Amino acid sequence: MSQVIALVDDDRNILTSVSIALQQEGFVTRVYADPQVALKALADNPPDLGVFDIKMPGMDGMELLRRVRGFSSMPVIFLTSKDDEVDEALGLAMGADDYIAKPFSQRLLIARIGAILRRQELERGEAAADESELETPRLERGRLVMDPARHKVLWDGQLVSLTVTEFLILETLAQRPGVVKTRNQLLDIAYNDDVYVDDRTIDSHIKRIRRKFRAVDQGFDSIETLYGVGYRFDEQ
Repeated sequence: MSQVIALVDDDRNILTSVSIALQQEGFVTRVYADPQVALKALADNPPDLGVFDIKMPGMDGMELLRRVRGFSSMPVIFLTSKDDEVDEALGLAMGADDYIAKPFSQRLLIARIGAILRRQELERGEAAADESELETPRLERGRLVMDPARHKVLWDGQLVSLTVTEFLILETLAQRPGVVKTRNQLLDIAYNDDVYVDDRTIDSHIKRIRRKFRAVDQGFDSIETLYGVGYRFDEQ
C-alpha cells in the first residue's frame, strides 16, 4: 500500500512540482495551499508524513505543527527559506523531524522522506520486538548517550534535539571515537546513494550539531575538525 505524503505550502509551483516528483517515486500525495484547510484534512485523514512550509500567511508551519501534535504524532519535515536557529529549536521541541532549506533539491527531499519513514518503521519494529526483549542497543561514549530506536540524544544527562540527518552523522562519528570520517563518508551515511549533495552540506550540519550541544554545555568540543580531511569524535 502506497504511503501518503501531505504537502502544505502557499507556493503552488512547489506543491505541483514536489507532488509530481513524489508520485513518480510511488507515493500518494495530498496538497494544500491553505494551512487552515490542511489542518482539518490532516485531522480527518492523517497521512504517513507531512511536509510543511514554515512561512505561510494566516497560519505558519510552526502553528500548524503545534495543532497537529494535538491529535497526531506523524513525522513532519519543515521547509524553511532561512537558517533560523530559534525557529529550528522550537520546531524540534514541538516534534518536527527534519528541516530542509529553500531552495532545495527534490531528490534530497525525497531521500529525507524515505529515511524518516524507514526510521519510523524501525521504531515500530522495535516496539513489537520489546515483547521478545529485543532492542537496538544504546550507544554510550563518555558523556554522550544515543538511543537509535527512540531517536534520543543525551549529553551529561541533558536532552539534545537533533534532526534525522544530524543524528545519523553524529552516530557515525561516535561509533568509532578517534577515527576520522571524511565528508564523503558522512554524505554516504546521511543521504541516499544517488542524491547529489555538496560536501559543504556536511560542514553546515556539523556547525548546527555543535551549536545544539553548546546550548547545553558551552565547553562542548568533542567533534574535532581535521582541515582538508574530515571530522572525528573525541570521547570525553
